[in-house]
Amino acid sequence: MFKTEEMEINLGPQHPSTHGVLRVKLHLDGETITRCTPMIGYLHRGVEKICENKTFFQGQVWTDRTDYVASVSNNLGWAEGVEKLFGITVPRRAHYIRTMLTELNRITSHLLWLGTHALDIGAMTVFLYAFREREEILSIFEAFCGARLTTTAFRIGGLREDLPPGLEKLVRAFQARFLDCIDEYETLLTENRIWKKRTIGVALLNAEDAIALGVTGPVLRAAGSNYDIRKAFPYASYAEMDFEVATQTAADTYARYLVRLEEMRQAHRIINQCLDGLPEGPVMAKLPKVLKSEVNEVYHAIEAPKGELGYYFVGEKGGQNPYRMHIRAPSFINLQALSKMVVGRLLADVIAAIGTLDVVLGEVDR
Repeated sequence: MFKTEEMEINLGPQHPSTHGVLRVKLHLDGETITRCTPMIGYLHRGVEKICENKTFFQGQVWTDRTDYVASVSNNLGWAEGVEKLFGITVPRRAHYIRTMLTELNRITSHLLWLGTHALDIGAMTVFLYAFREREEILSIFEAFCGARLTTTAFRIGGLREDLPPGLEKLVRAFQARFLDCIDEYETLLTENRIWKKRTIGVALLNAEDAIALGVTGPVLRAAGSNYDIRKAFPYASYAEMDFEVATQTAADTYARYLVRLEEMRQAHRIINQCLDGLPEGPVMAKLPKVLKSEVNEVYHAIEAPKGELGYYFVGEKGGQNPYRMHIRAPSFINLQALSKMVVGRLLADVIAAIGTLDVVLGEVDR
């Protein structure tokens, strides 16, 4: 009479809360998850192989199409990786502008995460509030380079052009009100009893397991680790910036929410420093029209909004394009942790777990 048997179901690939074309195969005992297998590959486009058949200049464009929510960060990783391969020195003013735009991009990425994650769990208003500020930053990107989402914001050696007239005023206007906006999000969510019940103690991932799985970014820092590439291996102009690494210790969905809120506050702090200390001078290094590499290999990593984003290049003598190129995509690595987070939990917690990982399937599948 009370006999039960395990059931296998598919979550996705069309389900809106899978944050892209992700299929999750779940084994359930009642509503309790006994096994979870993420099924990826529905969006594969072969970006790495395409970039091996493009010049170093042409490959930059393809980085926009991986994590399209953080295209500015992707642009920075590619540009600095190529600059490391060729030994190119970037002007200090370009470093400052790159840092400012990358931190604005960190905010846009976290705002998209906050709005969609809250929507997944049932909070509609936060989504509207978060997109209100996100649109303002996208307008800043549009004023800088003509694009809102797939920006191709930087160039190997620096920037295509200096800041256009009026851009600094736009950034300062946004900065003047953004901290109050974060307080608004907190008013809606931080002490909301429904939000806390759906996030506290849900999708636990301690630091030991996170490190073993290669998980980085806010998910790792919410487990007590203070590993942040901006501090550990500074790049761009982060060595000159005064900011704190946001950490929590609870290692659950609620802790990751608090970490990302604090990261937005720290990004705001860095942007102000970039504006106030912006040096004079050129924004582009002197480069030949054709870059020809030697036999060499480099790995360059940056702290993208989702974690460690790394670019691995292998050059060949006289080659105008990478002989080999690989992207260490944080969404792809972090997705490994999903099974660890949800086995033994209820079906509804899978939605919260996918949201708290903040994956973008364009980056997972590449």
